Amino acid sequence: MGFDLRARTTVSAVSRTPRDGPSVLTINAGSSSIRFAIYRIGGVPRRLLAGSLDAMGSKHPTLSFAEPDGAMQAASPLAAGDQRATIRRLLYWLESQPAYHTVSVVGHRIVCGTNDTEPRPITATLLKELRRLASYDADHLPQQIALIDEVARRRPEVRQVACFDSAFHRTMPRVAKLLPIPRRYSAGVERYGFHGLSYAYLMEALRRIDPAAAKGRVILAHLGSGASMAAVHRGKSVDTSMGLTPTSGLVMSTRPGDLDPGLVYYLARAKHVTAARFQRMVNHESGLLGVSGTSADLRELLAREARDERAADAVALFCYQAKKWIGSFAAVLGGVETLVFAGGIGENAALIRQRICAGLGFLGIELDRRRNNRHAPLISPDVGRVAVRIIHTDEDFMIAKSAIRILVKRAR
Repeated sequence: MGFDLRARTTVSAVSRTPRDGPSVLTINAGSSSIRFAIYRIGGVPRRLLAGSLDAMGSKHPTLSFAEPDGAMQAASPLAAGDQRATIRRLLYWLESQPAYHTVSVVGHRIVCGTNDTEPRPITATLLKELRRLASYDADHLPQQIALIDEVARRRPEVRQVACFDSAFHRTMPRVAKLLPIPRRYSAGVERYGFHGLSYAYLMEALRRIDPAAAKGRVILAHLGSGASMAAVHRGKSVDTSMGLTPTSGLVMSTRPGDLDPGLVYYLARAKHVTAARFQRMVNHESGLLGVSGTSADLRELLAREARDERAADAVALFCYQAKKWIGSFAAVLGGVETLVFAGGIGENAALIRQRICAGLGFLGIELDRRRNNRHAPLISPDVGRVAVRIIHTDEDFMIAKSAIRILVKRAR
């Protein structure tokens, strides 16, 4: 039986949250999951509620949420349904939470190619633009638009703000944005880059930890089910691994990263793979899952690599590709002074960090094994030429800050 979203949670500290004071709801929609959080507005945003809706589109979607103190509630099954029905169930559950009724602005992570460098209030004009861009990222953007539409239908008085994941990379030089295709196809087609909200947070954190380092040559590695890297100089993005869409760059859980473009024609001719089938393959069936044939989860692959050659291949490819991107970005930057690991893999997989950094001593990248194994904030030796750090990223916090900034600006 599916979880009844009409039933209020009785054990949650969220139900004891005071109702006074406005708050912001952040919505971070992926291809098969939605992360959400509510932050109190005033001073540094304070989180009141956080959770996620996972396995959307499957027979067993689940909802989980965290107490204000960070204690996670067990995932509860939801009734299966299409995208719109699942979104409605999520919003219905949120409406049962007292904190939701203090929401005065909703911030959405928008994963698409735009030239926006700042968050924007969501208007009819912007929505029309986003619908036009849906083909750039058919795996994320339609769901994000559906969430905007549903929030507007249920809470028309609430302002909504678009926080663009590509905004961080708008500082890249023209040469880093160009795609070498005929000019007649190039209008609006360029390397946009993604994970920008994560990178913006990491750079803010680095400025607090080491202001001088944040002004230097930095490589940021956001390694999770979606994975990318960014080269940052003097606080500005100068290159990134993802391009026009989030399928490019590094090998990821179910995405292949960069592919030979000739593969499209080969698969169409030899295997009768249609454009729609190819799109599904590069978003949901490739990467670690495709190479291993068994799992997209790097933890499972590490546990099996000693006895499963295909699992070992997947792990080795992930580390090899990451090492190559670090080397290429060191070339772009003219050296590297700080390397930051973030994301679920980057923050928690000591063995993967060790394998990625192995052999990069010629760049000055070395790890302190003990620090790395205990996931210390600094995992390089004190005397190392390159500071290698682990920084916990927080895209939701950046969405909250951006939405609040827009709200305050419009109130003036």
